[in-house]
Amino acid sequence: MDELESIRHKRLQELQQSLEQKHFPSSPVTITDASFDEFVLKYPLVLVDCWAPWCGPCRMLSPVLDELAIEMQGKVVFGKLNVDDEKMTAVTFGITSIPAMLIFREGKFVDKLIGALPKQNIIQKLQPYIEG
Repeated sequence: MDELESIRHKRLQELQQSLEQKHFPSSPVTITDASFDEFVLKYPLVLVDCWAPWCGPCRMLSPVLDELAIEMQGKVVFGKLNVDDEKMTAVTFGITSIPAMLIFREGKFVDKLIGALPKQNIIQKLQPYIEG
């Protein structure tokens, strides 16, 4: 009987995780000043990429974040904020250099990364927030 209950419990957890992942985007979501608060409150862990179309390092970082959005689906949700169009949020968080990545956990700002960092550095920065 215990074995059957254990199998049932494990299967239920797998189904729940599968359902949760379906609600987590597998690619970066474009956000605006107007949608910013709602976006960072909607998911447990969010990384917002602050970028601009003319920024070469931002364009280099973009495919890295696309990969991470797929690889970390269900754990981290990635957003993209064009600082040329969405100046209010950039000013609020003191964005003076781009690319800049803002990390939010449970809707609260917890960390910032500056520059076109390698994929592994971004993962290392996110890891404590995933595990915690």
